[in-house]
Parts: sequence; C-alpha cells; structure tokens
Amino acid sequence: MNLGTHIKQLALACAIPLALGGCASSAHKTNTNNQFTTLAEQVVSYRESVNPYKQEVDGYLLPNLSPEFLEQQYQDKTALLNKLKAIDKSTLSEENQINLQILTAQVQNSVDEYVFNAHYMPLTSEYGFHSSLSFMVQRGDYSSAQGFETYLARLRQVPRFFEQNIYWMKKGLETGLTQPKAVLAGYEESISAYLVDDVTESAFYAPFKRNTAGVSDEAFAELQAKAKRVIGEQVLPAYQGYYDFFTQTYQPGARESIGISEVPNGKAYYANRARHYTTTQMTAKEIHELGLQEVARIRGEMQAIIDDLGFEGSFAEFIEFLRTDPQFYAKTPEELLKEASFIAKKMDAQLPKLFKQLPRKPYGVAPVPASIAPKYTTGRYVGASKDDEPGYYWVNTYALDKRPLYVLEALTLHEAVPGHHLQIALNAELDYLPSYRRDAYLSAFGEGWGLYSEYLGLEAGFYQDPYSNFGRLTYEMWRAARLVVDTGMHMFGWSRDKALNFMRDNTALSLHNVKTETDRYISWPAQALSYKIGELTIKRLRAKAENALGHDFDVREFHYQVLRHGSIPLNVLEQQIDNYIDEALANNQNGAKAK
Repeated sequence: MNLGTHIKQLALACAIPLALGGCASSAHKTNTNNQFTTLAEQVVSYRESVNPYKQEVDGYLLPNLSPEFLEQQYQDKTALLNKLKAIDKSTLSEENQINLQILTAQVQNSVDEYVFNAHYMPLTSEYGFHSSLSFMVQRGDYSSAQGFETYLARLRQVPRFFEQNIYWMKKGLETGLTQPKAVLAGYEESISAYLVDDVTESAFYAPFKRNTAGVSDEAFAELQAKAKRVIGEQVLPAYQGYYDFFTQTYQPGARESIGISEVPNGKAYYANRARHYTTTQMTAKEIHELGLQEVARIRGEMQAIIDDLGFEGSFAEFIEFLRTDPQFYAKTPEELLKEASFIAKKMDAQLPKLFKQLPRKPYGVAPVPASIAPKYTTGRYVGASKDDEPGYYWVNTYALDKRPLYVLEALTLHEAVPGHHLQIALNAELDYLPSYRRDAYLSAFGEGWGLYSEYLGLEAGFYQDPYSNFGRLTYEMWRAARLVVDTGMHMFGWSRDKALNFMRDNTALSLHNVKTETDRYISWPAQALSYKIGELTIKRLRAKAENALGHDFDVREFHYQVLRHGSIPLNVLEQQIDNYIDEALANNQNGAKAK
C-alpha cells in the first residue's frame, strides 16, 4: 500500500469533525477531547507506518529518502498538520491543550525541515548519516536467528541509503545549501574510522562475536559467514564510496560563507530554527542583546573569583594558566572517567534533598566512541534505546590535555544528574502522558534544565574548590556566549575568527573545545540558543515562586511541578508554574482560615 492510500484510509477511519464552534458545553468538550485523542492516535499511527525501525516499510528497513517518498510524506504531514490546526484549543481539557500544542509543533517542525530542504545537509560538523548507523547495531534484536537475519537485511540496504543521502548532498552543492567548508576540515576521519581491513573488526560485525540467538554452532557460523560477506562486499564499499565523494567532491565544493543567512531563504530558515529551538518568538536581535548582557554579568562573577585567588595578571592570563597548567588535566582516560563517575555518584546522594520523584532507570559513565571523538563535544547524555538498557553519560577522553577537570563537576551535573538523565528518564516514565510526549525532547526545556542543573550544584555542596566554581561560571559563560556568536555568525555577518576569538576571550574552554563548539554552532543553526534561554526561564520562574510563597516555598515541590508534565514549551511551563503558585497560595489561605 502506498503512503497516500494509507493516510487517506486512516483519515476515513478516523474522520474528525472539526466544526468546533458553538456552545462549549461539557458534552461538547468531551466530544472534542475524544476527537483530538483520535487525531493524535492517527498521527502516531502514521509515524509508525513510515518508520523502518519499527516495521518494514514497502521493503525498506533503513529510511527511504527518495524524492517521491519524501514528497509524499510532506503531503501526508501537511494534511495532518491542517487537521491539528483546525481544532479549537479552548474546547480541550488543560492536558489536551498541552498535547495539542506539542503535537502540532512536532508535525510543524517535520514539515518545515522539508520546506527548507534540511535533507540537503544530512551532516553537522560532528555527526552525520554515516555515523548514525552505528546506533543500528545497538537497536538490533539478537535473541534469535531471525533477529540476526533482520539486521543483515538492514546492512544490505546501507549502499542504497548512502546513495540517497549523497543524491541530496549533490542537490545541496547545486543550490549552495551545503555545510561551510570551514567546519569540514578533518571530517573525513569520521568516515575513514569505519574502513577496516579485517571485516571482523568492523563496528557492524560486533553482534556476530557472540551467539546470543541460542542456535547451534554450525548455524551461527553460517550467520557469521553471511555477515562477513555483507559487510565486506556492501557496507565497507559504501563507506569507501562516501569517503571518496566527500573528499573529492563535497568538501572542495562546499560553500565559503558560514552564516545560514547567506544561503537561499537562509534568513527565514534561521528565524524558523530560532523559534523551534527556543519555543519563543524572540528575534535574533533580542537574543543577541540578551547574550551580551549575560556575558557582562558572568564576566564580573568570574573576575571576583580571580581576585579572591590573588592571581596577579589579566583575565586572559588567568585563562591561559587554566588552559596550560597540568594540574587541571587527567593523565589517562581512566582517570577522567573515574573522576566523572565519582562526581556523578556524589550527586546521586544529594538528589532526595532536591527531588521528591526520581526515575527508576539507572545510568552509566562511558567514553565517547573513538570513531567520533575527535570532532565530538566534550560530553553528552545518550538515553536508553531499550527497556533493559541504562542511559549513558558519555565523557570525551580524546585529547586529554583539552578536557580540564575544573569543568567536570558542571559537565557531570548537566549530562547525568540532576540534568539530562534525571529529566529524560523521568519523562519516559510518566505513564499518564501519551507516547508522543514521553519520547519528546524540546531543546529549550531539556537544555535549559541541564544548565539549571549545573547551578543546582551550588545548593548540593559542589564547587567548593574556587577553580571548579570558575569552571561552573565558564560553562554558564559558554552558554551565554552562544547567544552572541550563533546569532552573530548566522545573522549579523560575524566571521568564524570573530566568533572563535569571542569564545576564547570570554570562556575558560580549551582552545580545542572553542573550535569544535564554534563549528557546531555554524553547522547546526540556532540549536545552541536553547540552553541559556531555557535556564533563564526556569530561574526566573523559581524566583517568582519563592517571592510569592515565601517561607512556604519548597524546592522539591517546585522541581516536581517543573518536571511533572515532561518536556514542554517554555510558555506552557510558565503557565504551569503560575497555576502551581495560585493553587499553593489558595491552599495556604484556606489552611490559615481553618485554624
């Protein structure tokens, strides 16, 4: 069945009467809520029907990126979007009003990315479609022979998947919509990392090193032989072909400009991405000015620490001292990982003081995979893909002299707990939320929470060492500087060197991190705006609650109220905290009257 027919049948089966005017009676509201729920189920059903990781889609086990398929998806999603927009939000329950806003934004984003041809650039400075396939290894079911056969079938589709991505990259070369040449230096190493002489050393052969299917030795040997043929004859040649295309055609032909505003329709695209990632209507100019204000404020706090330490020298000289003194760097990857693990465990013990609800899912600490580490960020949280797996806090152990220990407390609190692991794992366990919200991640909320979590370390007894506290501030400065350099490069004509110098002069990040981070902002427009805007919103709402409730303010209850709806737009978060304050004040007044 083609997708057009599928979506039409779904529409007929789930017909939504959207003439929602008239009296908003209780019965009418119940009916409208039921109608929305049905439409939401239609959206979820459609997503699953075109997801090759959920089920085979017309023979596809890896994404189908053909022009016809993508166009049909665009038409289908547009039809669903129009239905969502036709619903009268005011007739829905409070929870469904949130559901509608989030689901509409999800579908809108997918439509927008197609309209702005985001598929012409299936790579950023640190990631790409070729490295995304390594996660396919982790997603596989290897408990049976059939599971191995399905995985092999996916591997056989790698050449087609690469060809389709390269097709769109060529379209990007034709239209000027490529990643900037400046951020692609060394990127080919992330491709060549998959090229091995011995097939059994390929990352894709890893599942075949253990017989987890319970089949006979002879049957498993047969599966291993198939894997060697498929990887050797199809997967590795596909990677070699992509490497050749990238080094001989794409990189030499990539655009010289760095700002997305320089590409066709680029200014509109940046404004669209800024709205998406911040969930606000802030303009690039407003965001830029906010960044400059925050940079000035944080710089004052950093200078105060330098003065307290009695350091005799300029701000730049103090930063140079931090970047070059061996006392601030681990000697081995194991030392860095152990220190990160110790900090994480130390924070685990403080969580009950700050939270009344904690996730069941545990997390581990592991190094960033070697294949992507050289151009990868300093740390990241990777959520569990299966129920029987933990989340992971990844620590980049590449180039140890660029991974200062004085920022490790802030990094760990952001990526592990009380940051991303706590928020994302808890979100996934909110059983009363629909699936499209349990699995959702809104950058302004999630990254704002991560940055706010760094600040929470002060209340949990961290940053006792002045250098670590300076590290906390340099991480906050890093996120404030993003508002300046991201908008500066993409909308206000900043050069890459100007952005690099601004980051170098205002943060204590290693120069390696300054470069990789700046290139990340260039290749991923507006995403970096979400952190500081989200954090400032949460801090402002906390101050609002503290001022309103006074001695009755309970930080554990406040955090519960922030997290209980999962990942939500900032305007929804503000409304929820306002409701919490009003209800708390009313309860306090009723309690006083009862006495």
